[in-house]
Amino acid sequence: MEKRSIYYLLHSGKNSNIKYYFNSYLREYTPKLFSRLQLKHLLELAETRPDKDYIRQRVNYYCKLTTESPIDHKLWQSKAVKVKNQPMTGQSSYYHDSMEIARYFSGDSYWVLLPGDTIHVPVVPSIVKSRPLVENNINSVVLKLDKNRHFLFVNDQKKWRDKHNKAIFRGDLGFYKPNRDLFMNRWFGHPMVNAASTNRSDEHPEWQGQKLTIGEHLDYKFIMSLEGNDVASNLKWVMSSNSIAVTPRLKRETWFMEGKLIPNYHYIEVREDFSDLEERLNYYIAHPVEAESIIQHAHEWVSQFQDKKREKLISLVVLDRYFRLTGQK
Repeated sequence: MEKRSIYYLLHSGKNSNIKYYFNSYLREYTPKLFSRLQLKHLLELAETRPDKDYIRQRVNYYCKLTTESPIDHKLWQSKAVKVKNQPMTGQSSYYHDSMEIARYFSGDSYWVLLPGDTIHVPVVPSIVKSRPLVENNINSVVLKLDKNRHFLFVNDQKKWRDKHNKAIFRGDLGFYKPNRDLFMNRWFGHPMVNAASTNRSDEHPEWQGQKLTIGEHLDYKFIMSLEGNDVASNLKWVMSSNSIAVTPRLKRETWFMEGKLIPNYHYIEVREDFSDLEERLNYYIAHPVEAESIIQHAHEWVSQFQDKKREKLISLVVLDRYFRLTGQK
């Protein structure tokens, strides 16, 4: 293994998969009875906390189902499985993250769990990690899934003004990521953009570059956060840093509620074709107070996801609502 690969492995800055899977399998083989005995108390707690209105708003956002929602129960039942019979998903993190919440409920409860990068609205109410930002996405009920990869926050000690006056991009390219190809075609090699693909492009082998650690990304004022198969996995940690996320208008969302982010308030928005990227970067370089205001707003947004107890309560209420509104309680 090359020295650089070893360095990246040891210093990537990402969450530990070993720790995550150890805890997940330990929880999987722990009896569920204790969790189920806590459920009633936890649901009541969510209704009595001082921040109960905030919790309710989050729940309403993730689960838009109501008693008036038109559900094809026959079709839903044909696709649903009992929680206790839920098979391991191809990407096992989806199974572990969903079962961390489902263990509090009866194993005889039914659900439809759609693992992976979901970019369509399912035909029946389903548990998903991601959903498209379209008008009618009621059937997409969002839980905090694949969280070890997506929910990563950093403690950035470097001030924005001390960073490079450049944007950085590292990410894989592919058939389902035409926006990234467009970006690379337009900005690869530009003096204000450090851009490289982390996988090989047969048409553009010169695009391939080495992976950089999160810490190395944080040397730059601007970090490109480009949607891939669904959302950009780096958006959360970029918004927790003292760098600024740069992206076209977002099209998908997860538990992070990307659909509620405000362009040029939480992140810098550029055109779909990236034609104004240099102009936008130069504007904020020349207006550091505005740039630092965006960073502050991003930090405020991130902070609401860092209360672990409240995050679990919200997840439990979301799943409880899903079970109730699919006619099970």
